Amino acid sequence: MTSASDLRSGKTHRDENFPVASWIIHPRHRALILAFYNFVRTADDIADHATLGAEEKLRLLDLLEAELLGKGDTQPEAIKLRQALAERSMPPRHALDVLIAFRMDVTKLRYENWDEVIHYCRYSAMPVGRFMLDVHGESTSTWAASDALCAGLQINNHLQDCAKDFGDLNRVYLPRDALAAAGASVEELGASRASAPLLQCLHALAARTETLLNESKPLAAEVKDFRLGLEISVIQAFADKIVSMLKMRDPLSERVHLNPLELVAYSIGGIASEMARRASGRRPVSKPAAGA
Repeated sequence: MTSASDLRSGKTHRDENFPVASWIIHPRHRALILAFYNFVRTADDIADHATLGAEEKLRLLDLLEAELLGKGDTQPEAIKLRQALAERSMPPRHALDVLIAFRMDVTKLRYENWDEVIHYCRYSAMPVGRFMLDVHGESTSTWAASDALCAGLQINNHLQDCAKDFGDLNRVYLPRDALAAAGASVEELGASRASAPLLQCLHALAARTETLLNESKPLAAEVKDFRLGLEISVIQAFADKIVSMLKMRDPLSERVHLNPLELVAYSIGGIASEMARRASGRRPVSKPAAGA
């Protein structure tokens, strides 16, 4: 097998919990954003592949990295992203960071504490937000709020899919110390309904994630690009609603995803909120992010 494309799960940007290169984003940016998304999605599908061995997964991730850096021309997603970045004179730093997270997915199945989960998010999620900001020419002063939003989105996803990740991949992002504090065990993720201790753990983690998302709320106002501000406001609205469901519901037995009508409603609400804020001229105070 020569192409990582053959291992794609079939999931596309339309299947994500958040908009990817939506109509809100200026058309001049969409090709680059989709090239980045398809590269990341391909790498993610390799790391999550049900039958590939760890050694083969790591080999393919290394191959994607090598070709992104110009060392070969056999992987379409790497070639397209390399060319798209070159057209904008942008380095591949954020795509390379994401590959670190996917290597972690292959080699690390358990997380000891919240700090380890945030470290994973530093490579799995935060580079995506930083990439979007770089594409729009935004200041690195926006990275701190972006990092909080992206980490919140990632942990929302971990909580939504905790049973599936355990059942399909034996991968658990719920910190061991949080499970232990609630008196829950990893094995309980295999049940059709969360036990009281597991539900307590999940709700506590959702509350902690909500704190992250509160830290990200200034982001839409910090960015200068009007369209990007609208997009961020929509994403924030989605994330806030999902975390509110995760604080109340059992992801093992209840719906914790937005349905099509909710997606439309929260999109409209997010856009209206940001347009009103910009019309009023209110702006937040930014703070620097690590690694800017």
